[in-house]
Amino acid sequence: MSETRVHLSRTEPAAYRALDAFSTTVNEVCRENGIEDRLKELVLIHCSQLNGCAYCTRIHVDRAVEAGVDADTLTQIPTWRESGVFSDRECAALELAEAYTFIHEDGIPDEVYDRVGSVFTEKEYAALSWACVSINAFNRIVIAGRYPVPPREGR
Repeated sequence: MSETRVHLSRTEPAAYRALDAFSTTVNEVCRENGIEDRLKELVLIHCSQLNGCAYCTRIHVDRAVEAGVDADTLTQIPTWRESGVFSDRECAALELAEAYTFIHEDGIPDEVYDRVGSVFTEKEYAALSWACVSINAFNRIVIAGRYPVPPREGR
């Protein structure tokens, strides 16, 4: 098994810069449409966890902490359906994150679309959808390249 893989961002930096610019635009769209950083980061973490992307999970956990998400909430993300720590908006966003991450299975089922759409405005729904599209693209690049996630210093 090859440990070293093509590092797409280094091999084709122009394409990576375009994806990074897209991500910046998505962050602006989220802000402009009322998606607070806490909510966005929960979605990005959940997509990354579902995809098995440790690198992006690390990045977005750090950003979630900066946005005020506590350790208990972070540990509850994988079990959000059974947990009582998430608001209706957060639950709807996490459900949408799952639908986008596993879009190849059922698309966005009508019941998910209707449930999430009853919680978010059209603009909020679109902003969260673009956030899911963006992180799923990054997850694929990172997983394919096997980007390492080193231990934190002092641990």
